[in-house]
Amino acid sequence: MKKYIPRIADTLIERALKSSGAVLVEGPKWCGKTSTARHLSKSYLYMQDPDQRTNYMKIADTKPSLLLRGDTPRLIDEWQIAPVLWDSVRHEVDMRGVFGQFILTGSAVPIIDEKVTHTGTGRYSRIKMRTMSLYESGESNGSISLIKLFDENQDLASMTDLNIEDLAKSIVRGGWPATVSNNYEVYTKPVQDYLDSIINIDISRVDGVEKNPQKVAMLLKSLARNISTEASIETLRRDMEGNDQNSVSQPTVLSYLNALQRIFVIEDLEAWNPSIRSKTPLRSSSKRHFVDPSIACAALGVNDSKLLMDFNTFGYLFESMCIRDLRVYADYLDGKVYHYRDKSNLECDAIVVLRDGRWGAIEIKMGPKEFDKASENLFKLKERIDIDKMKSPSFLMILTATNIGYTREDGVHVVPIGCLKW
Repeated sequence: MKKYIPRIADTLIERALKSSGAVLVEGPKWCGKTSTARHLSKSYLYMQDPDQRTNYMKIADTKPSLLLRGDTPRLIDEWQIAPVLWDSVRHEVDMRGVFGQFILTGSAVPIIDEKVTHTGTGRYSRIKMRTMSLYESGESNGSISLIKLFDENQDLASMTDLNIEDLAKSIVRGGWPATVSNNYEVYTKPVQDYLDSIINIDISRVDGVEKNPQKVAMLLKSLARNISTEASIETLRRDMEGNDQNSVSQPTVLSYLNALQRIFVIEDLEAWNPSIRSKTPLRSSSKRHFVDPSIACAALGVNDSKLLMDFNTFGYLFESMCIRDLRVYADYLDGKVYHYRDKSNLECDAIVVLRDGRWGAIEIKMGPKEFDKASENLFKLKERIDIDKMKSPSFLMILTATNIGYTREDGVHVVPIGCLKW
């Protein structure tokens, strides 16, 4: 058995078990949900076990409480195969009156039907598990802590050995546990296989509606070309049509996007809506992102060598990888990540907002030639925020692909992604 790689989600699940009867862990297939949940459980039920699935389904239809028996926390893996288990767990939690009873994992959001009668409010705690950040995979040395930037003013002085070539490989390989622990010679094939499964099986299976594999592939390629941008539905629709004379409607595009969201393949970055001093309207469009940038690489058919020859594409994919890592770290801090853009086209790549109202603004840039402009934008954003209604930013940061972390004379932190952790 492979050695278990500790995950930030370990802490999130352990916290949730102390305050909830059941914890629901959701996320894309292959991101490590089962391994992490199994690591934290004392008994388990694998609903996808081919030797037992038929038997389990019969029990679920007859007396589902039988499937819940076992030492706690008890793992129920891929619970959505038998949606009745949702209410059964909720009822069992009520009867036992004890926290930390069950961990449920799921790689698809099921259609709610008559088998699920209760939302689970007050019984379930939800955890979204993502692919591995660079700190979890051991590529970031973690010498710069995001929470410390929120908690205290400090002058940074850090270095990373992670170079541009390494980052290109990390983007193409992705944060999947199976590829992180593999050698670079074979890391692209599993991601391509994952993409093929999405196109030909998973996207149709999630809602039982057959979808055109060619159109799915074209949509995924369009999303990949438009990663880290606010590409419109119309842009995606035109790309899906291609040279096909059969038109694709916007509702069709939306239904495909909804299915991709429900199997946790895409995760757009919402726009931030702060209180601002000026009357400049804010834009509300989300930025397009995959749950992991390697999916975009597979859809575009690019490897690390091709990325190093196309720094424009590299830049967008690097931004997407940074957003992935920031989301993982923000989850640990009980925060969320947004982007900012207003009608004057002032924008900021990432805003990390904590539950207590503290926030930090981050520009994502590949190299030092862009630092001065990035710093200027950060200060423009700071001046635009109404600090009578909101807190001043805890920090201003440039997240970069360079090697040296430091604090500029203007107070903006330059942080290599290879130094960052939660």
